Amino acid sequence: MVGALEATLLRGIEGIELIVFDKGSKTINGQRDWRFREPFDVLLHMHASWRANLLAWRIPARLKIGFDRARAREGQWLFTNRKIAPRPRAHVFDGNFGFAEALGIAQRVLRWDIPVSDADRAFAREQIPDGCTTLLISPCSNVRPRNFRNWRPERYGEVARHAVARHGLRVVVSGGRSPLEADYARQITSQIEPGKVRNLAGQTTLKQLLALIERAAAVMCPDSGPVHMATAVSTPVIGLYASTNPMRAGPLDPRWSVNCYPEAVLAAYGRPPEELRWGLRVRDPQVMDRVAVAAVTAKLDALMAAKPARDQTF
Repeated sequence: MVGALEATLLRGIEGIELIVFDKGSKTINGQRDWRFREPFDVLLHMHASWRANLLAWRIPARLKIGFDRARAREGQWLFTNRKIAPRPRAHVFDGNFGFAEALGIAQRVLRWDIPVSDADRAFAREQIPDGCTTLLISPCSNVRPRNFRNWRPERYGEVARHAVARHGLRVVVSGGRSPLEADYARQITSQIEPGKVRNLAGQTTLKQLLALIERAAAVMCPDSGPVHMATAVSTPVIGLYASTNPMRAGPLDPRWSVNCYPEAVLAAYGRPPEELRWGLRVRDPQVMDRVAVAAVTAKLDALMAAKPARDQTF
């Protein structure tokens, strides 16, 4: 079961049927009154939220596997009859592997089989031609009014100008169709020399975005979906973190991320992260200002000097 937007990325994986839940209209595959005729053998309840709890409650399954009590937020433990093994202060990735282990699958194979069509790859090749080393910037985490994960557009512009001048990179700015994302893309691209940047905000599907990420030399973004899309295609991520903890949900390869979360937590709560709840967020509108342009350009310089091999062994 997957959200309508996420389904556009995952659709076509061999052997997997997608049951689409539209979060906006609260319908399953377009139908508000839905019933599953036969029970499933197993439900993996992998998202701890009340909306997911209500869905899990309505899905008939003999075995409903959820998080251990410590991680079963928002009452998730009430809606499951088996728990995965505790794994305190773990990356979300490790937590998800706990569900596989609960089914007796011990090996960890980092493999993503997200199908991308020839047409989508051709689109990406047109935007990022062969031999055109490109930095892809996905600047917005989300568009909610009280979002604390977005960096300032003028700072993205400074890094982009550095990427062009110092490394001869071309810049592609991506994003959705919201007014905020369109404004971010406009502000960033206006700071870069014409011919060195392309604004694709609102012009790509998720599969086209994945194809673009696959061709990029690096992706720069805050805590957001493109971080994990880049991991799926082995593209290095320059992650920007202050509001959220990258040790919990950042790139699997953390070498190129700028992590200001520890200092932000100390300033907000007077205690270091290791003494507080795992996954605690810093909800300060200015928290991302802790991420300095110089720190980000230093990571970009180091990445370009290292030219990391594209593998999936982290």
